[in-house]
Amino acid sequence: MRGNAYDSYRGRNRFATFLKVLIVLLLLVLAVGVAALFFLEPYLVYSADGVRLDLPPFFQGQEDAPVTSTQPPVVVSTVQPTATPERQEEFRGVMLERSALYDGTAQTQGQQAGANAIIFDMKADDGTLAYISQQEMAQTAGVSAEDPAINAAIQLVNGGELYTVARVSCFRDNTVPRWSNSWAVRSSSGNWRDEGNSRWLSVGNAEARAYVVGICQELAGLGFDELLLDNCGYPVQGRVDRIRSGEDYDSEDLTGPVEQFFQELQAALADYPEVKLSVVTTPELLSGTGDTSGLTLTLLEEYGVRVLAAADESGTLPVPEGCSVVPVVETPGGAEEQWAVLAAPMEF
Repeated sequence: MRGNAYDSYRGRNRFATFLKVLIVLLLLVLAVGVAALFFLEPYLVYSADGVRLDLPPFFQGQEDAPVTSTQPPVVVSTVQPTATPERQEEFRGVMLERSALYDGTAQTQGQQAGANAIIFDMKADDGTLAYISQQEMAQTAGVSAEDPAINAAIQLVNGGELYTVARVSCFRDNTVPRWSNSWAVRSSSGNWRDEGNSRWLSVGNAEARAYVVGICQELAGLGFDELLLDNCGYPVQGRVDRIRSGEDYDSEDLTGPVEQFFQELQAALADYPEVKLSVVTTPELLSGTGDTSGLTLTLLEEYGVRVLAAADESGTLPVPEGCSVVPVVETPGGAEEQWAVLAAPMEF
């Protein structure tokens, strides 16, 4: 008789079950260890004495220490912007080379001359400009400065303690009339030229006035304290009898266009009320006999400008009542006098 097929079964193997449980426990311990290693790794400190665990204060039953910022403290400046220099009532001005706008010598040269005002020729008689202008005609005629850093240098000089004056040769301009004959003072043979063989813009031409006004506005924006208007009107020297009469030159009304120029300039400088005006004129105008510029004493008084003029051939310089007159001289004067030197360069 065959035996029972189940006679060989003797029950479950208890040792095998124990091994399985042990393996599971070891795996759990390994998993916990690995997790703990990742969690505690930032707090493990390795030194010559071995490895130690440096737990944060929270795990040590301590309060967190105040966080100390590593950023530098924010400092609020108490330095006030440099105030605009006051108008120099006792005017002692000296013109410097354009190079003094950026070479750092303006203050030293001014002190050596005994000046309290520094004058720069920002629009010269030949029409060239000592700064970069946005005027379309300045770009077309090539009279704008070329140094891309010059405007920033000018603003730096004007932002200091110096009292700065921008000379503007308003209508004596030997370059722009070549590009626009319609803007020019004309003769029967073309552009009229003065005794120095220089061309002139016509103050009677609206576009020419707008060009000069735009330059003055740009110079005010660059921070000059005062605008010195030279050649501010029609020509007074040379063969003025050869100037062709017409819409832009009416010998019967020379003052009208000049007055219109001042009105347009005043409107353009409305945003710069701190900028002062001064005008170079002739001893003839100051004496009351007048000249062919179109300027008048009444006009100068109306706009409250300072007047600069050279003495006549006899050495006389009239000073009308109520008019602030500064003599134009060749060399700097004394500390108790008023004077203006309008020729550059100066040698000290």
